Amino acid sequence: MSRIAENLIKIHQQLEINAQNAQRTANEITLLAVSKTRPPEDLIEAYQNGQRDFGENYLQESLDKIVELKDLDICWHFIGPIQSNKTKAIAENFTWVHTVERLKIAQRLSAQRPTTLPPLNICLQVNISEEESKSGCLPEELPALAADINGLPNLCLRGLMAIPKATNDINEQKAAFAKMKALQLELQAIYPHLDTLSMGMSGDMDTAIAEGATIVRIGTAIFGQRQKK
Repeated sequence: MSRIAENLIKIHQQLEINAQNAQRTANEITLLAVSKTRPPEDLIEAYQNGQRDFGENYLQESLDKIVELKDLDICWHFIGPIQSNKTKAIAENFTWVHTVERLKIAQRLSAQRPTTLPPLNICLQVNISEEESKSGCLPEELPALAADINGLPNLCLRGLMAIPKATNDINEQKAAFAKMKALQLELQAIYPHLDTLSMGMSGDMDTAIAEGATIVRIGTAIFGQRQKK
């Protein structure tokens, strides 16, 4: 059995345990394989072992993979920063975008989404730890941004995404993820279809699931240490 296959088995076992501990079921949680900088061969290996959702950060690299792997039934998620000149290619090639933080970007994605495709699933990125170096809107900006984006015709506002401040302190992790869950519930009261909470990575997946994550973004634990781009 390959290393990637073994890693996927371990992660799914961990997901099952984490879900049970949180009195949830594993099928409530999507494992998103973060495949940035990984060669197509690694994605194929993961796909052959049941993985279907892949997250990419770098647009040109991801477009090359999408073309090369076009015959595979992959659900592509864009999880990198978005510049205005990238929106057309993202709108045309991805099913999910996790990193929307400005209305202008959402408007461009909506206008450039082909009408032959289903609405583009959108998560609003929240700078939950309010770090100057991090992307994302501030929590207090969410209600207005969600209201504006929810009305755009070719988008489906699905939820929130965050990359909290890196820490090994479980209590700090828990506080950040719990705040994200509270924000989701506030918006869900207005937009019942807002069902997604994209948070948690290889180092803090357990805590994220305990606090309500519905998508966990896992790279290193699947593919090993990534190559520097």
